[in-house]
Amino acid sequence: MVPSEDAAPQLDVDQILADPGVRIVVCCGAGGVGKTTTAAALALRAAEHHGRRTVVLTIDPARRLAQSLGLTELDNTPRQVKGIDVEGSGGELHAMMLDMKRTFDDVVLQHTDPAKAAEIFANPFYQAMSSTFAGTQEYMAMEKLGQLHARGEWDLIVVDTPPSRSALDFLDAPARLSRFLDGRMLRLLLAPARSGGRSMFSLVTASFGMFSKVVQKVLGAQLLTDLSGFVAALDSMFGGFRQRAEQTYRILQARETAFLLVATPEPDAVREAAYFAGRLREEQMPLAGLVLNRVHRPAVPELDAEQSRVAAERLTELGGHEATADVLRAHAALARQAVREQQVAERFTEAFPAVPAVSVTAQPADVHDVDGLRTIGAAISRP
Repeated sequence: MVPSEDAAPQLDVDQILADPGVRIVVCCGAGGVGKTTTAAALALRAAEHHGRRTVVLTIDPARRLAQSLGLTELDNTPRQVKGIDVEGSGGELHAMMLDMKRTFDDVVLQHTDPAKAAEIFANPFYQAMSSTFAGTQEYMAMEKLGQLHARGEWDLIVVDTPPSRSALDFLDAPARLSRFLDGRMLRLLLAPARSGGRSMFSLVTASFGMFSKVVQKVLGAQLLTDLSGFVAALDSMFGGFRQRAEQTYRILQARETAFLLVATPEPDAVREAAYFAGRLREEQMPLAGLVLNRVHRPAVPELDAEQSRVAAERLTELGGHEATADVLRAHAALARQAVREQQVAERFTEAFPAVPAVSVTAQPADVHDVDGLRTIGAAISRP
């Protein structure tokens, strides 16, 4: 159960989705809290109810988003979702899933000539970095978000991020990758290319020999050669990496962006949400509110757990009312769970009392189709 309205203002999601000044909604949260479903439901509602041309981007490696939207697959290109009700609104819904290697390849092709691009693609270090290097997925998510924003084709971009500590990488990766590419060691590795194209290993001189030998011993000669070639090939792109990262970072700080935290009323999920809220506040990024998923509500809230337990015991003593007693026991368990959930949720609102919140009642089954997404969207957006 979400904290009382006295403790937290009510989140009006429809107001966010309908606002033409909001062009990006970023959904963040721990794993397993329904973040992907929430992102898809919000995007669907923005298209159907508010007539917005919407694209939802997931960087979650799972394919739940495609399944819930009735698509056989998602890839790095936005695909239009058919069969949604936009006749009255005029909106559109498109969906895509980040392919980090293809996005990296597109960046290389965009900023280098074909010959240089071929050299980069063939480099073993690039092949490893573009597929598995820590932070590359999050950096390329920023690249893709920046590309979608720059194209200007969408009224609203909804971003589904990885679990929250990874989603923090979504914010941190651009600066980290920029530091890596601009780091002292890589600058030294790049020096031979700038001084006439000599091999890295021709730098074993009185001034640089010790550094080169140590690095070669630590990394290995072949890896050092691949790395040196990679850095030299990407030299012309260094400024572009940093510039685009800074531009996207400023977009995430702007009023056109709304961050929504998604959590369940469980200690770990609420703790992650609070941690992320603190970071957003530090980074001066616009936190729009908290969506508390899978909240349990008793059908008769005025009947508390203790009253139900006592009544069940009395009926059992009288005999002949076991079915009613079982219902009362089930109600007591649900009422106790609702109280526990409210206490957990209050940990967030006590720390961030000004952050609006909305709760979504636990559904009887997993959401796996557009109708289910409509139900979730309506629950999130209720007045």
